[in-house]
Order: sequence, then structure tokens, then C-alpha cells
Amino acid sequence: MTQPTPALRATNLDKLAAQRFDVLVLGGGINGAVSAAALAARGAKVALIDRGDFASVTSQQSSNLAWGGIKYLETYELGLVRKLCLARNELIRAYPSTVQEIRFFTSIARGFRHGRFKLWLGALLYWAIGSFFTRRPRLLSVADIEREEPAIQTRGLAGGFEYSDAYLHDNDARFVWGFIRSALDRGCVAANYVEALGSTRSAEGWLTRARDVTTGRELTVASAVLINACGPYADEVNARDGVSTVHRHVFSKGIHVIVDPVTAERRVLTFFADDGRLFFVIPMQAKTCIGTTDTRVDRPEVEVTPEDRRFVLDNFNKRLQLPRPLEESDIIAERCGVRPLVVSGSGNGGRDWMQLSRKHAIETDRDRKRLTIFGGKLTDCINVGEEICAEVRRLGVVLPFADRVWFGEPPAAVRDEYFHQARLMDLDALTSPNASEKLSTRLWRRYGAEALGLLEAIRRDPRQAEVIIETSEYIRCELDEAARREMVVKLEDFLRRRSKIALVVREEEIRAAPGLREACRILFAGDAEAKIAEYMGTALTRQVAAVE
Repeated sequence: MTQPTPALRATNLDKLAAQRFDVLVLGGGINGAVSAAALAARGAKVALIDRGDFASVTSQQSSNLAWGGIKYLETYELGLVRKLCLARNELIRAYPSTVQEIRFFTSIARGFRHGRFKLWLGALLYWAIGSFFTRRPRLLSVADIEREEPAIQTRGLAGGFEYSDAYLHDNDARFVWGFIRSALDRGCVAANYVEALGSTRSAEGWLTRARDVTTGRELTVASAVLINACGPYADEVNARDGVSTVHRHVFSKGIHVIVDPVTAERRVLTFFADDGRLFFVIPMQAKTCIGTTDTRVDRPEVEVTPEDRRFVLDNFNKRLQLPRPLEESDIIAERCGVRPLVVSGSGNGGRDWMQLSRKHAIETDRDRKRLTIFGGKLTDCINVGEEICAEVRRLGVVLPFADRVWFGEPPAAVRDEYFHQARLMDLDALTSPNASEKLSTRLWRRYGAEALGLLEAIRRDPRQAEVIIETSEYIRCELDEAARREMVVKLEDFLRRRSKIALVVREEEIRAAPGLREACRILFAGDAEAKIAEYMGTALTRQVAAVE
């Protein structure tokens, strides 16, 4: 058995304390991850820390969509829509295995604030703004809806339309991890569960006091430039360090629930909820993700309330006709987080609350060489990385490979060689009966060029293709890969973020899975039992909170 990745993390902790960096990134969500990946690929000496696991706050709670912001047409933000559509197109081109076009099947109720034909014209405009990159929108009659999606309740409908955006085949947190792994491969020194305690500026640069959350060890990280990519906690971090900014955040809470599949079609069912905002029924592996809500809150720490569940279930049950209505007992898992929405000046974001966009802003203090990233969404992540590189160069950091492309899947030649080897060894014959796709496709999408190493492991020992946790698709060599290269500190890191097992399998099934202990032995070696106990305790706490 290979050595678990906590050894990699321990090595990186030593490097954080011993080296001086061009840039230190605080926060390992999507904004921090792309910042580190872009800067490292272009030759900067980069460090990144996160007080929790990577992508463990906002970046693990999204709708798993990469979309151009069709709803912003209503507020005439055409420039933002154009920017997001082009960003979506770039993601589809760069990550064809992961970010894929999907159809949005939209139903319109009679008497809605916009008529069906007007909305269809809006979809055509959206298609044009996106450079006609996706499939053409289609006008739907009530008869079309009844024929193509019999699960939809058509009573009271005026018809609808169908258009395209994109979705993440794996979960959002796994997508973020890909950028962290890319940064690590290019020399970034990154560590999760390292909390920044405060940063001070001197003539030599920034000194950031930090603490390893798992051991209590304290260290100091030296850097020329500091990037605050702490998402919803960015304002709090700035205030702690005595930094004033023009921009700040307001917060919107959104939740999703995951249930068994409600339609056999691989498309997103789209409605307008009772509060007038878009409401989605989204494929998630062999399950369905339903949401979202939009509730203004004052703090980033949020949880699903009984009212949230009832809102989602009520809106779903009004709009779909299943053999029986969905109930709370049908919920397999829940997602709950805040959208950090950027505002500036003295405005409080109260006006047209649900129309606030997910645009991002990068504010730079040139004298102190400090940047803060506000707002944003996964779709726009490549733009964030590019803008950060430009800002860091203006602050005097030399990027020796300034034109290097830092994102995207491995070259076609690598992909072709991988699939050729997979065919030679008849890898897809080993696909689990419960798997949602072929094993070769899944391994390439999750691991890219590293999947060639997984093929070698299976050739060496066919048992490496065995499913370990019976209720999931994950095979033995994937657990080994996670142990070596994915910096898994807690069992939840693997179940919820490196994989999406915890999103599509009921918690009680995970706990009862006979292979869980073996999986933990691969991930944590001698600490396996302690990690299981930690996870069980966290799960029990969640259950008590849900009941209360």
C-alpha cells in the first residue's frame, strides 16, 4: 500500500514555513484555486492555504451548472451575459469530458410576467449572444411538453421553450480540486486545514501567521503579494487585517435536495418558482438535484431549515406529477450554502434583491500589494485566473511563462493513448453493473493523464478495478490515488468533495457499507478507525440538527 497523502500535506506545511513566496493565496474555493493554478503555471512561486478542506464552503454548494446567466437578460445586463456565455463556451472547449452542454426544458405558466413567445425570443437572443455555440433554442407547445416529459404537470401551462447551457458531469468541488491539483503539479505549495490568523505588511512584504488546524502547530508564511480569495469570508479577513475596500459582500442562501431520479431524460427541467426565480430539476449521476432557494442572510454560516425543504418540495410537487408527491423522507442528501454577491459603495443590496448578479470584482491595493476577489461564479473561473495574473504582474511579480495556457484537459494525443490502452485491456468489461457510465470514460474524466497510471495499476493487479464502497462506483485504485495525491485529511473530504458519494448515497447506507473500513485503511492507514469515528460523530450531529 502506498503512503497516504497526509505525508504530502506535512511536507507542504514545512515548505510553507521555510520558503518565501511571490504570492500567498488565502482560500481554496474556485477563485483561490484558479488563481493558484494560473500563477503557478506561469512561473510564480505560489502558496495556498485554506482553513478547511479545499472547496468546502460555497464551491461545494452550487447547482453544478456552468451557465451564461440567461436570467440577467431581464435586467438588461447584456455585457455580463456575453462575458459569461463566452466563459461557458471556453469551459466546454477546455473540459469536454467534464463540462458538457445540456438542454434546459423550460415550462411557462399561463399569466407569467413574460409570455412564452417573448421568452423564446429571449432564448434566441441568449443563443446569439453566446456566438451560436450551443444547439438552437426550440419553442415548446403544451403538447410537446406532454409528449417529451410526461412527468411535468401541464395543467395551467402556456407551453415553454428549450435552450442549452452546460453542467458539470462530476460535482463542483471535484472540479475545483482539479485546479488545486494542477497548481500542485506546477510547484504550488498548498495545504488544507491551515487557518490564517492574521497578515501584516512590512518593508519586505507580507507575513501571515497561520495554524495547522489538525495539530495546532503555528507557522509564518512570507510572501510579496497576498490574495484574499476567502469567498464569503473575504470581508471578515480584510477587517481582521485592518484593510478597507470599496467592495463588500451581501449573502443569499440557496439550498438543493437530492432525490431518486424523477425522469429518464438527461436534461434540466426548468420552472419559475412561486417567488418568480428560476427553479431547476438537474440530473446528478443516477439521482436528481432539485433547487434552489434565494433567501437573504447576514452570515455565511447557514443550514437547511424545515421551511427551506418545504419550499423546494412544494414547488416541485406543484410542477411535476409523479406516482406520489415527494416527501422529506425521499431526500437522500442536501446542499446548503451562500452566494457571496458583490456590492460597492453605500448600497446594501436591498433593492431588487433577487436580481443581483453573480459578477466578480477584483480590488487591488497597489501600495500594499494585496488583492481581494469579491463575488463570482464557477462559470467565470478562467477569467478570474487571467485577471489575477494580470494584476499580479502589475504589482511587480515576474511571470516567466506569461503566455502559458494553464487550464484544460491533457492534449488529444494523451487522451488517445489512454483510450487505446483501455481498449487493449478491455477495461470497460470491468464496469460495475450499477455504474452510470463506462469505467474508461469515468477514469479519464476524473484523473486526466494520471488515469494512465491507474491502468498500469489494474494491469499489475486486476483487483485494483474492484468496487470498494459497495454503494458507489469508486474502485480500489481510485482510493489509492486519493490517498497518494489528493490530500484527504478527513473521510468527509473524500466522500463529499473528491467524490460525490455523500451526495448520491444515503448516509446510513454509507455507514453500513462493508467496504467502508477497507476504504479508510487505504486512505488513512493506521488512522482508519479514528477517521471513521470522526465521520460518524459528524453525521450524528447533522442528524440531530436536522431533527431539531
